[in-house]
Amino acid sequence: MYQITIGGETKQCPEGMTYEMLAAEYQEKYSSDIILAKLNGRLRELFREINEDGKVEFVTLSDDAGHKTYVRALILVMLRAMYRVAKETKCIEKVRVEFTLGAAWYGEIDWKSEEHPEKEAFLAQVKKEMERLIEADLPFQKHSMETREAIKLFHEVGMYEKEKLFQYRRVSRTNVYELDGFYDYYYGYMPKSTSVLKLFDLQAYEDGFILLMPEKKRPGVLPEFVPREKLYRTLKSADDWARAVRLENVGDLNHTICGGNISDMILVQEAYQEKKIAEIAEQIYRAGGKKFIMIAGPSSSGKTTFSHRLSIQLRTLGLNPHPIAVDDYFVNRENTPKDENGNYNFETLGAIDVEQFNADMNALLRGERVELPTFNFKTGRREYKGNYKQLGAEDILVIEGIHCLNDALSYSLPRESKFKIYISALTQLNVDEHNRIATTDGRLIRRMVRDARTRGTSARNTIAMWPSVRRGEEENIFPFQEDADCMFNSALIYELAVLKQYAEPLLFGIPTDCEEYAEAKRLLKFLDYFLGVSSEEIPKNSILREFVGGSCFKV
Repeated sequence: MYQITIGGETKQCPEGMTYEMLAAEYQEKYSSDIILAKLNGRLRELFREINEDGKVEFVTLSDDAGHKTYVRALILVMLRAMYRVAKETKCIEKVRVEFTLGAAWYGEIDWKSEEHPEKEAFLAQVKKEMERLIEADLPFQKHSMETREAIKLFHEVGMYEKEKLFQYRRVSRTNVYELDGFYDYYYGYMPKSTSVLKLFDLQAYEDGFILLMPEKKRPGVLPEFVPREKLYRTLKSADDWARAVRLENVGDLNHTICGGNISDMILVQEAYQEKKIAEIAEQIYRAGGKKFIMIAGPSSSGKTTFSHRLSIQLRTLGLNPHPIAVDDYFVNRENTPKDENGNYNFETLGAIDVEQFNADMNALLRGERVELPTFNFKTGRREYKGNYKQLGAEDILVIEGIHCLNDALSYSLPRESKFKIYISALTQLNVDEHNRIATTDGRLIRRMVRDARTRGTSARNTIAMWPSVRRGEEENIFPFQEDADCMFNSALIYELAVLKQYAEPLLFGIPTDCEEYAEAKRLLKFLDYFLGVSSEEIPKNSILREFVGGSCFKV
């Protein structure tokens, strides 16, 4: 018998009892389906047997780990269905899961020849087969095999990106999942069976398809797909470029590192970003009459470095840019709104003195001389220190802040005077064909490294506050991203190989008995896919310098 504690209640569990059996006794207490369990902070799949004493918690579809598990499982079901539908014609070369568009995952099919099925009809058949697999309640079977056997398996089934990935794995054994005779590898856990995957849709979109699924905040509702054309084009452009330079996945990156070519790739990537920044500056210049460059993006997107580099490019065109941070218009600390937990909410628009911001910007637009404020974060008060500005014909303001795409911030400024830029680290590198690198993971690792260096914040605290940061982004940034005049992708194809050296010691420092350990363990496993790269050869003006240090800008 094992002694288990659940929600303060102690329970005796006999040998051979699985987490699924235990979950069945508690499911009615949860509003969404239980999909995983935690034992002493470590994630456990439901088909596993309880084999030690400890504290058990259940993970549902509304939890981050639970939602990720739903996604992985649904992708595996989709792949099983696609290859089954294509079995007779053997028309599929490769299926690639590329990136997310809101609640939808975008992917593409590489056909073996031009004579392939019509896409819409093919996807309709796949959707029907997915529904059959889910209705059949088929188990996700986990197999532990030697890594060399996994490499052989993936070569035989044509998953060459996985084959290359595993050539750089340090571990001697790995876990491979099987569904109805179809084998694949996934970065993370799986549910017990297909029946939990109640909601999804599959439809054609642009050059590929989208797999739509419930959002974490509403696991019982399948949202309507809302096309995000600008975001799609930005992500697709990044993927196409990665394909052009033959660096689509982690295996390709590791191969480049081992071949001694990473220095050249760093220069190529940095040159490509500089080219994109120069194109944005040209777009602003050609538009004419733009006085306010409004830059917004989620946490750790590299907004500050981007603002500096854009300003330099604007200067090459004869313009005279001046940086302004919306944060300097924070209301005094005692007037800051609070969230539902009674904590100051610095993410909401109410934390900004919108009226004063508009008054100052309009005065500058009229050509008046204005004293701009500076916010003292130590005292929590706005201060005036003689920072005067007056706009001439060639002067332009480069304004950075999380609300810059929201017209409620700059409600009184003429639309024709504003140029809006959305910036985010939209990772173009994937782990392999079917495991994408979440942009949120890249930004979390960036923030962890930067905050440890500049603020002395522990990785544990960064992980703990990350859900709150994400909620602020979802409320204040993402809804306005399609309103931008252009988008800039700040992700660097090599960056995780560099950040690995800084992040791993921070993550290893998180105790095993704390709530953040499971996330730390997941990130450590993720970083283990990468070979390390020194930061020495990164240019001083690189966006990555904002996080690892050594920037030529004040960031």
